Amino acid sequence: MRRLGISIYPQHSTLEEMKSYIQLAHENGFDRIFTCLMSMKNDEERNKLQQINKFAKQLGFDISADIAPQVFEDLGLTYRDIAQIKQQYHLAALRLDMGFSGQEEAFMSLNPCDLKVELNISNGTKYVENILSYQPNRENIIGCHNFYPRLYTGISRSHFLNASKLFKDNHIRTAAMISSQHAKFGPWEETPHGLPTLEEHRHLPITVQAKDLWHTGLIDDLIIGNMYASEEELQALGRLNRNKLELRVVTTEQTSALEKNIIFDEPHFNRGDVSEYVIRSTQSRVKYKNEQFPAHDTNDLEVGDVTIDNDLDVRYKGELQVVLKEIPNSGSTNVVAKVVPEERFLLHQIQPWESFGFTK
Repeated sequence: MRRLGISIYPQHSTLEEMKSYIQLAHENGFDRIFTCLMSMKNDEERNKLQQINKFAKQLGFDISADIAPQVFEDLGLTYRDIAQIKQQYHLAALRLDMGFSGQEEAFMSLNPCDLKVELNISNGTKYVENILSYQPNRENIIGCHNFYPRLYTGISRSHFLNASKLFKDNHIRTAAMISSQHAKFGPWEETPHGLPTLEEHRHLPITVQAKDLWHTGLIDDLIIGNMYASEEELQALGRLNRNKLELRVVTTEQTSALEKNIIFDEPHFNRGDVSEYVIRSTQSRVKYKNEQFPAHDTNDLEVGDVTIDNDLDVRYKGELQVVLKEIPNSGSTNVVAKVVPEERFLLHQIQPWESFGFTK
């Protein structure tokens, strides 16, 4: 099951504010939390983190804390003491922002306290394969990408895909960071430019980031890297279909009730014999072949137009298509809706035979 998470940074907030945020996330289907032990400066901040983590764990959240070898030293501990860290901070996982040699990570995964070891996916090295060579408990090895507060430092799509594939090829659960357009805080300071994994996501709506990452098939869990996301963002993410791409569209004034039914209520999949000009969902033309489709909105077709062929084409009337390239309209095609501009890039990632849908 794909999961959603938030991030908590106690040094920037009060316990009551964080409890309200966690409760709201819980009500919207979130069950993971990311936090950062590396940014805790003193015992007061660590105590606050322990308290808020205990509250979150009681609601069913799995909490992952960012750590590095130096933090173990600062706490007077070693990688052999992870049971103590788990108990103190109510953790389900330790995320190793900077790791060890590979043998230590494998040793940690075998600890009877059953704490998961979360690896940094964004490095894109053979680090994970080195750890696996030491025969860890694979069930306790998971991965999560970095986030990037500075403009233009987020990773590229090609690097993201290659690094993520390395983990998925080894059957390791993966996570990545998405960024609220309203949140202010990261683990160290205010973050005016967000905290995404992919640079191209930095200024996109949070739901578009989520759809894109899940649609790659390489990411299981999504975590909002910055704090606090808005209530509207949490609600919108909670409503997303986690397993099928659903594109937001705006219908035209002339779109009929039958056409709306085809758009929103019928199942859609891209035909296997794909076209470079349109995505074809053809079953509606079979089901509704005896219905009437009067012509309307027959202007030339633009990228992102959702169309249904009208009565002027007897053979194809009722077929739904989504336009990938600008093409002329002979008059036999109704433009019934338009994919919102920020989601049109997702159209080119829909694969042969892939199911998809639409939301208003």
